[in-house]
This record gives sequence, C-alpha cells and structure tokens, in this order.
Amino acid sequence: MIKQDYTCAKKEAIKLLQGLDESYHYHDLFHTEDVLRGVKELAGLEKINEHGTLLLKTAAIYHDIGYLSQSQGHEKIGAEAIKKILPNYGYNQKDIELISEIILATQMPQNPQTNLQEIICDADLDNLGREDFFVRGELLRSELAKQGIQKTDKEWYEFSLKFLQGHNYFTESAKTLRQKKKEQNIQEIKDLLGIN
Repeated sequence: MIKQDYTCAKKEAIKLLQGLDESYHYHDLFHTEDVLRGVKELAGLEKINEHGTLLLKTAAIYHDIGYLSQSQGHEKIGAEAIKKILPNYGYNQKDIELISEIILATQMPQNPQTNLQEIICDADLDNLGREDFFVRGELLRSELAKQGIQKTDKEWYEFSLKFLQGHNYFTESAKTLRQKKKEQNIQEIKDLLGIN
C-alpha cells in the first residue's frame, strides 16, 4: 500500500496558491493556513483518528484552490482539481472522494453531513468568534470591492450582523472555543449600528 505523501501534497498546494490573484485579500494563503491550523486544533479536540486528520488537513490546504479559476463555485472547481492532483501523492480514489466531499461542505450555506465536514466548516469560519474578526472582515470587504461589490460602513455592518446571526458552529469544540467571542462580536456590531 502506498502511503499518502501529505507533505509534498501540501507543498504543491502552497505553490499553486502563491499564484492567486492579488485581489484576493481574504481568500489567500494566510486564510488557507488559518483553516489548516483550525482543522488540526478541532481534530484534536474532537478526537479524530490519524487517517481522518490526514483527510481534513489535505482538504484544508486545497479547499480554496478553485479560486485560481474563479470565486463563484470555487468549491466544486477545487473538489474536481484534487482528483487530478492527489493521485500523484499516493492518495487513493476513496480518500480523494472523501476529501472532495469535505471541500464541498464549505459551500454556503454550510450543510455538513459528517463530523469531518463539520470540522472544516467550523475551521473555515473560525474567525467569526475571534479577536481578529473585524480585521479579517475588512480584508473580505476589500476583496469584494475589487469584485465590484461595494458596501458603505452601514451596509457592511448590516451584512456582517446578518451573517453572524445566521451562522452556527457545528462541533461542540468550536462552540466552546468561539461562541462567547462570536456573541461579543455580534454585540459590537449592534453597538456600531445603534441597535439595542
């Protein structure tokens, strides 16, 4: 049995992501590495076995690879791309299919069906319940502006509030880690909008 070469698969993903258009201020290499950090942390807390963790880490580094082509439907593009890339690194068909499904689970609105899918969804939106929520949000706003989606401060805060209020973490680990700060971020936006 050929062992999956995750290290080389990761190097390939990083090399590819370095070719991302500079207008992606949010969906960049930092975001990919942030999601990778998140899946590793949650996999540990959720007691995911070594094989499941490998699938998650691989999905994390490739989950936004579709942005090399376009932002709309990038998840499907990425899920297809890995079917050509990962066999070169010893990944079998079954594992590639599972990784594809994990990547597809990050599509909005999120609707994960398995624990591994829940973990990547939580890691992908980890920053909603972090101190850097507003900083990361401004990067996303700037990225959307480059795509012609301009929002005033008020429109942006209203959009952010609606998104935060409609979002739920799926794993108990993410809820424990991030829910309290997410609620504080919601309150901070309400304060900025003058909503009680």
